[in-house]
Amino acid sequence: MRIDELREALRAAGASPVHQRLLLRNWARALPLDSGRQRPEDFLPARLRAALPSLVGALDAIARVRSEHPAQDGSARLLVQLADGLSVESVLLPRDALCVSTQVGCAVGCTFCMTGRDGLLRQLGSAEIVAQVALGRARRRVKKVVFMGMGEPAHNLENTMAAIELLGTEGDIGHKNLVFSTVGDRRVFERLPLGPVRPALALSLHTTRADLRVELLPRAPRIDPEELVELADAYSRATGYPVQYQWTLLEGINDGDDEVEGIARLLAGRYAVMNLIPWNTVDALPFRRPSWERAAEMARRLHRRGVLTKLRHSAGQDVEGGCGQLRARAARSRG
Repeated sequence: MRIDELREALRAAGASPVHQRLLLRNWARALPLDSGRQRPEDFLPARLRAALPSLVGALDAIARVRSEHPAQDGSARLLVQLADGLSVESVLLPRDALCVSTQVGCAVGCTFCMTGRDGLLRQLGSAEIVAQVALGRARRRVKKVVFMGMGEPAHNLENTMAAIELLGTEGDIGHKNLVFSTVGDRRVFERLPLGPVRPALALSLHTTRADLRVELLPRAPRIDPEELVELADAYSRATGYPVQYQWTLLEGINDGDDEVEGIARLLAGRYAVMNLIPWNTVDALPFRRPSWERAAEMARRLHRRGVLTKLRHSAGQDVEGGCGQLRARAARSRG
């Protein structure tokens, strides 16, 4: 389901462009469709009021929360079931943030991630992406949306950008609080500056070594880390937002002194934040989570080298919080 299909359904029900914006705004903000400063009969035509129950039903059918898994850190994993029975994951994060999915599965095949184990099953429509935000907002306040859940947004670029445009206009999310996460794709750097809403950029780097990047991200575009940083830096200058670099810490693989030197060489002095994220343990995968002490020492060394670094807690460790784990567990239970 795409947002343009929703607009067509609203138009068929008698909604003018003004009414379409109102109804989509209320939906994206998890408000009743007929809410407003006036009584519905004063601002919605009779034909549209009569169609509201069926429209509400159609919106509710786009996605629903199949299960919710609160964690001790204040986050909550949501297993979201789509109309065709497939499911994706969303995560309510502390500090009014929400992580949403853009695909069912993923084609990149990062070796440390559960999402790509089954490959790409299908793209999410733009309305299915926004529906995750509506479901999250029905549970708690959401002021930031990160497109960092299941899937690679660059592989579903137009649907993701359509969702970003709606959320950044009618959805009342600040543009810098809409965070487009990617492993790096030239199409992203061409497309992101062109829309009315230019999101912040999060770039999954994970290593400064081109050979190791091929091993860890086997189906990511073959772009050397140096070029990725230059492309991201150009977008940062165009928007005025710092690039958020993502680095999943894997013990003995990308937590060594050579990577500290590589990160300092690439990022020192740039308008950027390095987010070090100790790997979210998955029993089925052959990686280890480094100790917190080792991760903290790496962050301190990068700070001293002029790289703004944040050491992140992986959300939802106690509820199998890694992307794809909840969906995989649900699939096992059905089998």
